[in-house]
Amino acid sequence: MVVTWRGTQEYGATLADQRAFRDGVIAGQRAEGLWLLEHPPVITTGRRGGVGDEARIRAAGYDLVATERGGLATCHEPGQLVGYLFLDVSKIGVRRAVTAIEGGVIAWLRAMDLDANVREGLPGVWVGREKVCALGLHVKRGVTMHGFALNLVNDLRGFDLIVPCGIVDGTVTSVQRLRGRSPSPEEAAPAVGAAVIAALASLRRAIALDTALVRE
Repeated sequence: MVVTWRGTQEYGATLADQRAFRDGVIAGQRAEGLWLLEHPPVITTGRRGGVGDEARIRAAGYDLVATERGGLATCHEPGQLVGYLFLDVSKIGVRRAVTAIEGGVIAWLRAMDLDANVREGLPGVWVGREKVCALGLHVKRGVTMHGFALNLVNDLRGFDLIVPCGIVDGTVTSVQRLRGRSPSPEEAAPAVGAAVIAALASLRRAIALDTALVRE
């Protein structure tokens, strides 16, 4: 599996690129992969919707994009590490893949001395009742796209415009807020990518553990 750092990319164009890349994986023309990147400010919705005042969102400088991923509304903004995963889950199942992705992020956060965990029935990664990483996948013919969004140094102001992921019993946080400091997305990308791939490899040994970061 190739792990690629793609820098900062506009959400709509990246969404189209994801769909095309996944179709290539399904057709056997591309290898599985993990893209790591940042987005300019954008609010995205999943199949369950969940966006509030659209005019307020756009007035705050955030784009608004509907997607096919699972879940409700979430926010992407500079300083957040986004990971898009193209993985054949036909043999391991999407639930086990989600658990492994969460486990990889948790392992990285614990290496940063944060007591990260999951909460039953609430996808993503939490520190206490504060959510630090959102997660949502879409599966087509056994292959995933979309992935996770790990808050590092983003200011989180976009989350005030929505009820993020429908959270009513908790808040959103970042590594910066929790620790007082955090690596940037580009700095964190190699280690986070390696942790996620290692967790997935424990489920499906055919996943190559070549986690050297390719830069585009």
